[in-house]
Amino acid sequence: MMPQHLLLLVPVAAAYTLNGAQPSFVGRSASTRLTSTMVERMETATFNPVSQYEDANTFKNLPIQLEVAPTMTLREAEAEHGMPWKSSIDANVKDDELLYMKFWEWQMSFMEEHLTDLQYEACTNGETDFSYNANAKKKARIVNICASSKEYRKIRMTYYDAGDNTQVFNAVWYPDPEYNLPVLGIDILAFNRKKYLAIVDFQPLHEEESDHDATYEDLLEPIKEKYDTLKGRMSSKFYDETQFFSQQMLFARFDEEKVVHDDLFPAFKSYVKTHVDLVKSTERNPSTKEFVLERQEAYDEYSAERDPATGLFAAMFGAEWANDFVHDFLFSMSEKPDASSIPPAFVGGGGNPHGPPSGRP
Repeated sequence: MMPQHLLLLVPVAAAYTLNGAQPSFVGRSASTRLTSTMVERMETATFNPVSQYEDANTFKNLPIQLEVAPTMTLREAEAEHGMPWKSSIDANVKDDELLYMKFWEWQMSFMEEHLTDLQYEACTNGETDFSYNANAKKKARIVNICASSKEYRKIRMTYYDAGDNTQVFNAVWYPDPEYNLPVLGIDILAFNRKKYLAIVDFQPLHEEESDHDATYEDLLEPIKEKYDTLKGRMSSKFYDETQFFSQQMLFARFDEEKVVHDDLFPAFKSYVKTHVDLVKSTERNPSTKEFVLERQEAYDEYSAERDPATGLFAAMFGAEWANDFVHDFLFSMSEKPDASSIPPAFVGGGGNPHGPPSGRP
């Protein structure tokens, strides 16, 4: 390979191998072909990026992104929209306005202390910035941040504030694909400060735990055993708990807010710490990288198709934004449908990004 070719290839390869399997500037099928080719043949002298495409014009017309380095730090990106917020968008809320903000703050600090080469990743699909949106009239706002590290291909965090009507903290940690390990999923919600819902889980990539590089349910069981309030079972309205959910999932519906502070917060911290420890203690396996990416893509596809938040986002921020947000940020390896297929929004106040409590898994 000629030196001048490396100047072009390195940023493109980095966009795939460092910042996720599906960057915004190429479709999913094309990304699969190019990723596979680069992983297998980037170091050979015969690699020709144009000839690897069935249609050479596909590569020629790609708007190549030459800047790989982030333009700001993770903390700078957080502060850009005033995070961590100290008060709700709804000025009428006075007591404990942002119920789950301490989850956000703790996770940010933990990532800084325990992850290697933690970097901010832009919350964009190349056209839309997903880092912040607000509907002042309906008193709702959302902030998002995305990061990567040596251990994790993608870590995304979301906080949704609609006053007392709805508070949400959501995060997903995707291990680097050289680790054949489960995804860490966190979804914590409050509705009208009367109904609460929580899911925290090591979400498996395979049906059998033994098909991962390491077992993990034995690590989670003693944590879960401490908290009777977090041993619930999900319904099947939106999700099938036999797919991408473990036997040690923390699941809870409850009416008393003290469960958030007494049980959920310490359990959440223990699951995050255990997941990071699991990744760090597992040996990398580059030979399974492409297969792991396929399974992470399947996870995104499954989750995007079933996420009941899409309707709310459409009502709050518009159908096009909602469609792009779900498929280009939340589950960025999923296939994006037409905006016309977005389900109807849930009604009432600031909305409920995961449907009514009785219908949420």
